[in-house]
Amino acid sequence: MLRRLHPEQPEGFAFTPANQAWAREQITKYPPGRQASAIIPLLWRAQEQEGWLTRPAIEQVADMLGMPYIRALEVATFYFMFQLQPVGSVAHVQICGTTSCMICGAEDLIAVCREKIADKAHALSADGKFSWEEVECLGACANAPMAQIGKDYYEDLTADKLRALLDALARGEVPQAGPQNGRFAAEPASGITSLTEFVNASIKLNASAQLAADIGDTVKRIDGTEVPLRAPWGDASGMRGAANASAAPTRAGDASDKRSEVPGAAPNVKAKAKPEPDVRPKEDVAAATPAESLGTKPATLAAPRDDKADDLKKIKGIGPKLEQLCHQLGFYHFDQIAAWTPDEVAWVDANLEGFKGRVTRDDWIAQAKILASGGETDFSGRA
Repeated sequence: MLRRLHPEQPEGFAFTPANQAWAREQITKYPPGRQASAIIPLLWRAQEQEGWLTRPAIEQVADMLGMPYIRALEVATFYFMFQLQPVGSVAHVQICGTTSCMICGAEDLIAVCREKIADKAHALSADGKFSWEEVECLGACANAPMAQIGKDYYEDLTADKLRALLDALARGEVPQAGPQNGRFAAEPASGITSLTEFVNASIKLNASAQLAADIGDTVKRIDGTEVPLRAPWGDASGMRGAANASAAPTRAGDASDKRSEVPGAAPNVKAKAKPEPDVRPKEDVAAATPAESLGTKPATLAAPRDDKADDLKKIKGIGPKLEQLCHQLGFYHFDQIAAWTPDEVAWVDANLEGFKGRVTRDDWIAQAKILASGGETDFSGRA
């Protein structure tokens, strides 16, 4: 199926402070130079915040992770869990249309969606509260037909039951998730025939349905007010965790938690900190202070020669954010990069926050030498 970005896009995107802190924690899960591995959770968080995945959100996440935009777009358009168009403000309804559900009445459920939401999938209802789509198997075949509404499954549906669910949601109510015909879970519709000794009359809901009831809002999107993410993966060998905790809160609403102590160690044992990837908004990058502790600082310029910088994005591995960081550090021209020594590369690595190893991995120096002499590389010829 061809998936394209929606033709109407907002002007920009920014994570809320709580979600920005959450994103910082996610990125610390991965070794230096491998921050791109956090792309799926960060895209998902952006979708949870906005309801759908916008182009500015995709590009913002790419900038945070030092990825070319096309790589982030490849991920967003590949996975069907990412909604590339606006969805209902109350709920997006996903009707399973695969074999078991189709045999048991999924087409009747789709007819209800056409009747009460919109004639076409991915279109908003007249009041903007709902949208819908048909999806592949959601894995609840024993409880067919079913739909996923928000985060939870509504199973054993009929057309009338789905109409009632949509009406309740439109009124602001939160219908109980799970089987809608009185079943506990996925036992035979006629009743439990085995393991009857484990039946507990005091337990009314299965674990999944009970959790939905405990949360109290099955269609509520994550907004950063949930239980904050901790970073237990930091250890004494320097596997991130507390690097920049003193500069910014890493848990929503708690600036005092530095998480500097090693999990499981004596109280006074401190984890060796490593630089955390820079996930600040672009306007904050200019305030960064260069690190002078590693390597030798190369020759830099206060401004580009003749007020005209080379297009550093012609070097494979340098995107808009990395070009901005290079300018901040005083590198504007190909011949500057071409002249770096190994010791100077170490200094650059230490100061390209969150992009350690990029200079060597993409061989910036060899590319810069060709470009400085007026030549073209395979990459620059396509850029």
